[in-house]
Amino acid sequence: MVAVGVLWAGLLGTVAPSVAAAQGPASLTGYEVRERGRVSVVATPGDATLAESLLMAAVAQDSFPGLPRPRQRVQIFLAPDTRTFRSWNGTGAPEWGAALAYPGLGRIVMQGRLAPSTAGDPVRVLRHELAHLALHELLGDLPPRWFDEGYATLVAGEEQGDGILTVNLALALRGLPRLSELDELFVDGEGRAHAAYALSVRAVEEIARGDPERGLSLFFGYWKETGSFDRGLRRAYGETSEALEARWRSRTRVRYGALAMLTDATLGSVVLLLLLGPLWWQRRVRDRERMERLRRADAEQERREQEQARQEQESLLAELLAELPGTGGSPADGGEDAPRDRPQDASGRKQNE
Repeated sequence: MVAVGVLWAGLLGTVAPSVAAAQGPASLTGYEVRERGRVSVVATPGDATLAESLLMAAVAQDSFPGLPRPRQRVQIFLAPDTRTFRSWNGTGAPEWGAALAYPGLGRIVMQGRLAPSTAGDPVRVLRHELAHLALHELLGDLPPRWFDEGYATLVAGEEQGDGILTVNLALALRGLPRLSELDELFVDGEGRAHAAYALSVRAVEEIARGDPERGLSLFFGYWKETGSFDRGLRRAYGETSEALEARWRSRTRVRYGALAMLTDATLGSVVLLLLLGPLWWQRRVRDRERMERLRRADAEQERREQEQARQEQESLLAELLAELPGTGGSPADGGEDAPRDRPQDASGRKQNE
């Protein structure tokens, strides 16, 4: 059964220790709490619908591959806006983050209904953060960040389309990083963080592929027992971390290699364009100027030919007019002073004037 109620000052004493220990609202007055099983969601009335759907999703999927069912109680705080989300999590949170988990306190802070579109599907985001808590409940601080994020991303089924493109660019520019170098990418800007997520997911997939039937369950048990990632791998899968990394690097290159080659070719084209572009532009300018000069020369030649043709027509017309009667010719030639024949009568004799 879901318990819904407004937390007021009188209840603050019962929840204040956990609230004070983690980032969250300074006062819970005006917030509603919904609880089912080990999960509770705290949100403003405006986020009531989202809070209910997240609570139902968390309870419906409360198991995680390779891990025992979590028992730690979890509090989920929905920030009413981005500004509040930033203030709750402090300056250490990345600008592009949609949610943060505090494993030691069983606390998740998420953006509410006013989150930007880049925040992603809130149900998947919550699943991701719950996976962090479940992993740390068993292994504590043993997992490096690349494994922590890769496992949570894989469990949540989050798409890494942007990360794939970034990975290809990273392969073309710098080559594939080592597993030990992935942690640095998570704090080196949003673009490289996307690449780190995509590569980390591939690494966790490679580990789980070592035992198709049991996946990660034996490995997690041995890792916790020995406290060593490498010894856990050896006992669970019979391979060293060096062998795992070599296999991961090889298969990742195969998976992304074709696109990396295309990216490399594209980068080569860009470099070639930057080198030859100015020369091509100068040639284009010279060609335009030469064509403009040719057009002007052709126009001038055409004008001269038209002028010459006009003059020739005028000269010919003057000669023709000079040869016509009444234009100044001699009598012998039929001019104006030549005698005219008198009209004849019917008998053919000329009539007197």
